[in-house]
Amino acid sequence: MIPREPLPRVLFALFALVAAAHLAVQVVGAEAWSRPSQVLLMPLLAAFVWAAAPRPRGRLVRLVLVALFFSWLGDTAPALASGDTAFLVMVGFFLVAQAVYIAAFAPWWARSPLGSNRTLLVPYGVVVAGLVALCAPGAGPLLVPVLVYGLLLGAMAVLSVGVHRWAAVGGALFLLSDGLIALRAFSPGFDLPLSGFWVMLTYSAAQALIVLGALARDREPAGEVAA
Repeated sequence: MIPREPLPRVLFALFALVAAAHLAVQVVGAEAWSRPSQVLLMPLLAAFVWAAAPRPRGRLVRLVLVALFFSWLGDTAPALASGDTAFLVMVGFFLVAQAVYIAAFAPWWARSPLGSNRTLLVPYGVVVAGLVALCAPGAGPLLVPVLVYGLLLGAMAVLSVGVHRWAAVGGALFLLSDGLIALRAFSPGFDLPLSGFWVMLTYSAAQALIVLGALARDREPAGEVAA
């Protein structure tokens, strides 16, 4: 649930508006116009978190803000490079973001149904293994960083289940979004119409749901776990 205070609601509405504009640009194929909206997405979401979180801001919220910062770098810094270098820059910053999310979510693993029923982990393992198998032939020298990132992404998605149901959906959507990027980059036979639209739709929704889940957990009376 979005907090009732006016400022968080305005900031979240601005995030949703910019995300919608960015997706509209993707649909019409005007990629040159997508950069400004992509640059604004994570800062607006971070501002929403900062305004919505109860004071003092707990460990979970602080780490989510750090993860959003590195996600923003992953969104923007690749524009300063090209080719494989740009891809590695993107993977590097998002790898750090996933590591921070893992650190943020880890204290709630005991609350996750995946912790008590390990068979529920199977779909996550199948998805990650399937993506690696599909992308490995085309990854070449980038295989190792892609594999490391895939393992961290899968771990983040698994750990998000213990935080909140919204965070769990967000983690799964993040896995889907980055899976689409990997398939587009390394699987020559993969041809999803409007792939940029679907990547950004799932990515924006993933980050928003992770944030809402983290805030919901943080606002619960026993929401914060000692570090």
